[in-house]
Amino acid sequence: MADCCEDKSCAIDQLQERQSGTLKVVLGINAVMFVVVLAAGLYAASTALLADSLDNLGDALTYAVSLYAVGRSVQTKGRVALFKGALILAAGLFVVGQVIFKILHPSVPVFEAMGLTGVLALAANGTCLALLWKHRNDDVNMTSVWECSRNDIAANVAVLLAAALVWVTSSGWPDILIGGLLALLFLRSAVRVLRSAITAIQTGKQIPRTSQIPIRIVKGPR
Repeated sequence: MADCCEDKSCAIDQLQERQSGTLKVVLGINAVMFVVVLAAGLYAASTALLADSLDNLGDALTYAVSLYAVGRSVQTKGRVALFKGALILAAGLFVVGQVIFKILHPSVPVFEAMGLTGVLALAANGTCLALLWKHRNDDVNMTSVWECSRNDIAANVAVLLAAALVWVTSSGWPDILIGGLLALLFLRSAVRVLRSAITAIQTGKQIPRTSQIPIRIVKGPR
């Protein structure tokens, strides 16, 4: 008698199980890092760190709704991706507001706190990116999750660069500049995720980043 993996449903179930397990881990990491980075951002008075913390919060919410989408239809995954795109867009607009505020009320952030927190966040998000790597082409749901995680790495590197420039220049302008660039990154990513989500909802087909990875069917003994 053949085992369940003789048909595609078993392989799909196994894929969905792996997706759910990965999302639960990265959800926990981002929830913890949101609290850590937010506290550090408030202490350091850093726009870049506050943007990074908001990104972690958005990611935690993103992974939570992504868990809901696992195993559902392409249209449902598209609607979830639409929500995630809206979160990224909101993060970008919030950072734009912070940049404007800092320009009007300039201050010098605590670069030591920025650097230490940036290193910690980079390690955490690097772990998330490594976990999500194998799922980056699974479907529109996991592709949008991958997009968010890749943004995290860029944000962490930007925070470290901002900390170094604040230390060298003794000025808050590098922090403002990096915060502005992060806002542009968020807005660009939001457009890409929203475009893919709308296409998935309207057509029932996802836009793959690369060719889809075939599902391997394993036959058991008869």
